[in-house]
Amino acid sequence: MAKSSADDEELRRACEAAIEGTKQTVVMSIRVAKSHGVWGKSGKLGRHMAKPRVLALCTKSKAQRTKAFLRVMKYSTGGVLEPAKLYKLKHLSKVEVITNDPSGCTFMLGFDNLRSQSVAPPQWTMRNTDDRNRLLLTILNICKDVLGRLPKVVGIDVVEMALWAKENTPAVPSQQNSERGPVASTVTEGDLKVTVEKELVSQAEEEDMEALLGTYVMGIGEAGAFSERLKRELLALEAANVHAILESEPLIDEVLQGLESATNCVDDMDEWLRIFNVKLRHMREDIESIETRNNKLEMQSVNNKALIEELDKLLERLRVPSEYAACLTGGSFDEAHMLQNVEACEWLASTLRGLEVPKLDPVYANMRAVKDKKAELEKLKSTFVRRASEFLRNYFASLVDFMIGDKSYFSQAFAQLIGQLKRPDHADLRYKCRTYARLLQHLKSLDKSCLGPLRKAYCSSLNLLLRREAREFANELRASTKASRNPTVWLEASTGSNQNMNVADTSSVLDAYAKMLTIFIPLLVDESSFFAHFMCFEVPTLVPPGGPVNGNKTGGNDDDTNDDDLGIMDIDDNDSKAGKLSGELGALNESLRDLLDGIQEDFYAVVDWAYKIDPLRCISMHGITERYISGQKADAAGFVRLLLDALESRISMQFGRFVEEACHQIERNERNVRQMGVLSYIPRFAILATRMEQYIQGQSRDLVDQAYTKFVTIMFVTLEKISQTDQKYADILLLENYAAFQNSLYDLANVVPTLAKFYHQASEAYEQACTRHISMIIYYQFERLFQFARKIEELMYTISPEEIPFQLGLSKMDLRKVLKSSLTAVDKSIASMYKKLQKNLTSEELLPSLWDKCKKEFLDKYDSFVQLVAKVYPQEQIPSVAEMRELLASM
Repeated sequence: MAKSSADDEELRRACEAAIEGTKQTVVMSIRVAKSHGVWGKSGKLGRHMAKPRVLALCTKSKAQRTKAFLRVMKYSTGGVLEPAKLYKLKHLSKVEVITNDPSGCTFMLGFDNLRSQSVAPPQWTMRNTDDRNRLLLTILNICKDVLGRLPKVVGIDVVEMALWAKENTPAVPSQQNSERGPVASTVTEGDLKVTVEKELVSQAEEEDMEALLGTYVMGIGEAGAFSERLKRELLALEAANVHAILESEPLIDEVLQGLESATNCVDDMDEWLRIFNVKLRHMREDIESIETRNNKLEMQSVNNKALIEELDKLLERLRVPSEYAACLTGGSFDEAHMLQNVEACEWLASTLRGLEVPKLDPVYANMRAVKDKKAELEKLKSTFVRRASEFLRNYFASLVDFMIGDKSYFSQAFAQLIGQLKRPDHADLRYKCRTYARLLQHLKSLDKSCLGPLRKAYCSSLNLLLRREAREFANELRASTKASRNPTVWLEASTGSNQNMNVADTSSVLDAYAKMLTIFIPLLVDESSFFAHFMCFEVPTLVPPGGPVNGNKTGGNDDDTNDDDLGIMDIDDNDSKAGKLSGELGALNESLRDLLDGIQEDFYAVVDWAYKIDPLRCISMHGITERYISGQKADAAGFVRLLLDALESRISMQFGRFVEEACHQIERNERNVRQMGVLSYIPRFAILATRMEQYIQGQSRDLVDQAYTKFVTIMFVTLEKISQTDQKYADILLLENYAAFQNSLYDLANVVPTLAKFYHQASEAYEQACTRHISMIIYYQFERLFQFARKIEELMYTISPEEIPFQLGLSKMDLRKVLKSSLTAVDKSIASMYKKLQKNLTSEELLPSLWDKCKKEFLDKYDSFVQLVAKVYPQEQIPSVAEMRELLASM
């Protein structure tokens, strides 16, 4: 038999070391396995896995009392025992051996102070039943000796334990402190009678049973004789019984009579019982009927109570508070009462939503009271919406009338605003409007159709103010701007080509227009944004809070950038904004048209005024306007974009008028029958183009390029028409004017692609005119020589060169005559050619280049002639090309 861990002295010493300082004495220590699982059932491995532990029974003496403890020791990471848990044995109420464990080595200790905990007590498993019995007997002995009572023992045979205790008396020591020495105690069967007193027989009963069993055992040896005796006694008893029966016949008859009368009574009772059964059945049916009625009555009572509660809730929902009813039907709309109006609106909106089917049970929807209450609330809503709409319409009109009627606002304010670059101050107007922003939100949630008339009323009123401000501002702007008027006759021929134009400085006109846009475009954008949010349009924000105003490039002081931020939340959170955005934008732009329509006339007036002073300033105004258009990205500012587009169209139209008038001025030159030299509009166009380039801003390049195209096209067409009036001098007129065009626009053509294109076109036309004019002069002086060469060239297409000298007019004699007439005194002929080239040329600076072209052209033609003569008349001697080149170079 393996040695028990209870006899392990090292284990005991380790336990004593673990509880050193607690003044407790280890009575017994034994190794066990701790688990929380259930035998025969699967569980989580981590929780039901058995863990090694050491149970130590300890006692502690204090005065006249002794306390007993059960300590649970566990092994630390270093293999050293350390205390884990401490149980007081005075709370031990039950010792239960787990029946699911077939070995019987697993038990559980129940403590009464742990019953309230939800965690199941741990299970302790021993190595064998000897260790189990030894530990349990020790626990029971300590409980009996120290506490004077025993816990309940379940799941173990007490007799078996008592027999085990008798057989293993020396093996159950009760260890004391090593200083006192070991003291052995024996647990006998008598010690366990306290636990099983209800299960074992008493001592007297046990002695009687043993005596009876002893007597029975003594007769076992005479079984045959005993059997014969019992048979004889049985026969005797039967005979005696038969005799007694025969002697008791009268008694039997009396008994039979009694039985018969009893049978009759039983029959009567059975009849009565059947009657009672029927009555009881009817009574039971009546009772069931009564119970059914009672159950129905009880159910009806419960239902009636629940119905009353529901009706109370419904009545509370249908009740109209008197203060809200008074506010909705006749309350004031002053600023001091707006909080009450908003609260009443919120209550009315929530109540109306609460009476709809999603919020209200469908069974209540068709109730007459609910329908009547909904009709009453709808009437309240229509009354309030009508009153609020009428008040707001009058309020908007009164605000604008007050501002328009304030003469100082337009007389003094605008005079200061002109110099300070500030826009009209609408802060007070918006502040007063914001007071009713929340009210508009609730009016939208109550009746969305009421917003249309309110928006029209607001737009109609504010439109008067904006148009008045724009008109006054534009008038003050024009009156305070001083600029000399530039003539619109830019390309008129009567002014002369050599006169310099005295161009006045008209930059103040452009500054005035820019100031008009700087002041009013941000104002109109802010008004559009404020209107969109104030009037509850579900559109994106136009101007981000704190961000720069779109298009405000000149740095105006904007103190009102956040005026459109109403600081209110969207009440209708369930609306699908994505689906309504396009429709909302359309409605908003229609309203903005009503809000801002007519203000464009004042912008037009500034544009027309600037055009009359200096038409070329349209270029700069066009560029500024384009910059503002590119800054307008928000779709909700649609009318502002339309206004800028209309301004751009107006500026383009005015500039187009200027271009058309200038073109007409160019075309008037065609009426002069005789034109010589450089036409007047050629150099003046260069001055005009230089000034136009100075005025270009932003993307107005296209506008200017289109004007260049019109101007130059008309100039070239007119030049060609004028040149056709006198064919003799046509090429001279063309080459002088195309040369002047190139000279005057050389610098601009290097930087302006459109002018570069026309520069190259003029260069080609100049070369063609030069070629025609030079060819005419050469043929005029050497006509016979080159006519002879032309005949030879024509015949060489049909006959061989050897046959040409035999043709009529092309003989060698004819050649000598031509050479004599043309090349005799050739230096005089060349000098005459130079004089003729110089005679009709008005631009002396062109003469050297033309003379060079003329000499080169003459040498080329003479070279061709020499080659023809060498082919056809190889024996004839004529001056060589080199000689002719030296002659030309010497002249």
